[in-house]
Amino acid sequence: MIWKPNVTVAAVVEQGGKFLLVEETVSPDTTTLFNQPAGHLEAGESLIQAVVRETLEETGYTFTPEWLIGIYHWHSTDNNTTYLRFAFSGYVSDFDPDYVREECIVNVDWYDMPQIEELTMRHRSPLVKQCVQDFFAGRRYPLEILTHFN
Repeated sequence: MIWKPNVTVAAVVEQGGKFLLVEETVSPDTTTLFNQPAGHLEAGESLIQAVVRETLEETGYTFTPEWLIGIYHWHSTDNNTTYLRFAFSGYVSDFDPDYVREECIVNVDWYDMPQIEELTMRHRSPLVKQCVQDFFAGRRYPLEILTHFN
């Protein structure tokens, strides 16, 4: 059997010094956790399509990616799963307040860096903070670095 990582995408959206985060339930018996709008790549879609879809499904916002911030390889000891995360920066528009978000999403809001730091122990993974730090560090790679073949 060939081992494969879980490929995920994340939207790092900054507006007026605040970042868009989702508060989500991971399992019924745990406290809620914070994450960027993020999720798994689905069969047949490009990474760009995946991050646009995930952001809409989790927030009700339309996300327009502008840059790739980074590619992150992380192994979760909690569930013994390895993730390969593609984090994108961009902007959101066309918020639909009536959009029915994924069931696991408890809240969607904007957080500044001190608030994000304060919530560190409730981040879904260490990648939440790392992606914001990389955004602040100016990491920006053109989307043309990604190629999708159907």
